[in-house]
Amino acid sequence: MSLAEKFVGIVPPVVTPYLPNGEVDVSGLRRVVRHLVDNGVHGLFLLGSTSECALLNENERMLVLTTALEEINGRVPVVAGVMDTATDLCIGHGQRARDAGVDGLVLTAPYYTRTNQTETMDHFRYVHDTVGLPIIAYDIPVCVNTKLSRETVNRLAQDEVIIALKDSSGDEGNFRMLTHDFANQPLFRLFTGSELVADSSILMGADGCVPGLANVDPSGYVRLYEAAVRGDLLAARAEQERLIDLFQMVFWSSAELSPGAGGVGAFKVAMKLMGLVKNSHMKRPNRPVPASVEARIELHLKRFGLLEA
Repeated sequence: MSLAEKFVGIVPPVVTPYLPNGEVDVSGLRRVVRHLVDNGVHGLFLLGSTSECALLNENERMLVLTTALEEINGRVPVVAGVMDTATDLCIGHGQRARDAGVDGLVLTAPYYTRTNQTETMDHFRYVHDTVGLPIIAYDIPVCVNTKLSRETVNRLAQDEVIIALKDSSGDEGNFRMLTHDFANQPLFRLFTGSELVADSSILMGADGCVPGLANVDPSGYVRLYEAAVRGDLLAARAEQERLIDLFQMVFWSSAELSPGAGGVGAFKVAMKLMGLVKNSHMKRPNRPVPASVEARIELHLKRFGLLEA
């Protein structure tokens, strides 16, 4: 079965845990992977934004891949982010990820460099042609300065350069147009990267969601997905509303931390409190979640039944 055939559902971007000295916490990563797979997720996305991929060196990237792949042991499809500032760097990441055994690659436009749509399409083609693995395009203009246009996505799909799109652009109108464009192409997959609109996205034709919050509550997103695909609007909406309430913890450090540190940091605090990781450290220069917010997150998790009261 091809990756396009089996790549659906809830595919969390896996958090990378660290030891106090900043090294990757291998045992913690294994616990996180087991937590996700045992709670029914349909695939895993390693080295994404929630994984802090841009802050990891090459050895750390490979340690994350080899550790997670060994723990997963083929139970679910695995894709790996190979994002970087230049095409040749992405090709190198892709070749090493391929050799490690991932099923596919996740690729953005190059960041820092301000490529246009033609150069961005070339970038995807070069990686595809050189590495030879299925590619999921990742649209996240807030991080890479380039928005993947509707025309670019359609052209890359038509030319079989990409098999899927993960949309974290926040442009819900454009994403809705893409679900319309690909309605009769069932093997091109569309995923929302938003934790907050998984229900509506799936009900309007998306194939799944890549939610960072699923690191904390994977079973909630699996329930949401299952309700949405069977057409149970009320059940899907109820689960989404619950997850929106749970998600509020990412905003509690907004006055002190960047959006990334506040969001992923809150997930890590929750996972530490749940016993999945030992520390909530992030890579520098991201600051940790303040102790006062950590205490608030603990009460929040108890209210949602994710910690014993």
